[in-house]
Amino acid sequence: MTPEDLRAAVAAGIIDEAQAARLRVLAEGRAGTRAVMPAEDEPFEFFRGFSEIFISIGLVILLSGVTAMLSWFGGFALLTLVPLIAAGVAWWWARYFTLKRRMTLPSMVLASAFGGGVAIFFATALSEMAISVRAVGVLTFVLTAAALAGWYRRFRLPFTAALIGISLLLAIYAATTSFEDVVMGDWGWRGMFDLSENPIFASSTLVFGVGAFLAGMWFDTRDPHRLGRHAATAFWCHLLAAPALVNTVAVSLLNSGGGMALMALALLVITVLALVIDRRSFLTAAIAYIALVLAWFAGDDGDYGRWVFILMTLGALITAIGTWWVQLRAFVMKALPEFPGKSRLPPYARPE
Repeated sequence: MTPEDLRAAVAAGIIDEAQAARLRVLAEGRAGTRAVMPAEDEPFEFFRGFSEIFISIGLVILLSGVTAMLSWFGGFALLTLVPLIAAGVAWWWARYFTLKRRMTLPSMVLASAFGGGVAIFFATALSEMAISVRAVGVLTFVLTAAALAGWYRRFRLPFTAALIGISLLLAIYAATTSFEDVVMGDWGWRGMFDLSENPIFASSTLVFGVGAFLAGMWFDTRDPHRLGRHAATAFWCHLLAAPALVNTVAVSLLNSGGGMALMALALLVITVLALVIDRRSFLTAAIAYIALVLAWFAGDDGDYGRWVFILMTLGALITAIGTWWVQLRAFVMKALPEFPGKSRLPPYARPE
């Protein structure tokens, strides 16, 4: 059986992730671990065919139509409930598209519609209460994250982890800053994520990044062979963690006057960490964000030659790491001493 067969069996509910992993280990043990392991593989599935794209477009239009119809026929009381009703419709349809058809992209659309509907309902209902705007923002996103956690428990959709993470991040931001601070603050956009200029807001981003990373590792260590939903959930956690971590670190380092040297050191640490956990997605998000941060700081005064150097360096780095990922990871993992959890990370090449 191929890894794709095992993933299909897990998705169909024939076996669970633990059983799939044991089958994989048994097969690898008989044939030789490295001989049968797809070394270049980091499973990720956004959609399984154009039919899912077609159905997703239809669902977006249909949900928009349902919302418009409810808004047209309903009074003020019903208008308040329209987002919640739309979220309920998304839950109803997910029972078919997610549980029965097991379609990836339509399930993501329905989960997003559910989260958006719940968030709008809570924001509308809480704004009618005698509480501050900050409290409305925090409660809205915390309750939305809780509702999405219920969605994940019911439908086991890995993408839900991204929606939960975004909701929690927005809740943290709502608690640590305000719209006026962002628009009219003296520290500006670059200072928002600087630990020295705005420690509360910047630290909250850093704490979120650490939390998302630890959540990703929790899921990863439960599915080191990347066969089931735990690994797919970890993918979304790492995709959120990388920008959040780099956000504060990159801006703080550049503002401190360390410049490119410290940025290069930070990128090296991130690269080694990505190799250890075997997550190209983590490194991809980090490198993309570092390029964005550099663009912010260069602004319109950036030297053309400097930008050519940055682009060529980043491009060469990504290409080289992607090409020799397996060899680099084997070197790093062999060089590292034994540490707790090392045996629960994805297997790596062990050249004779």
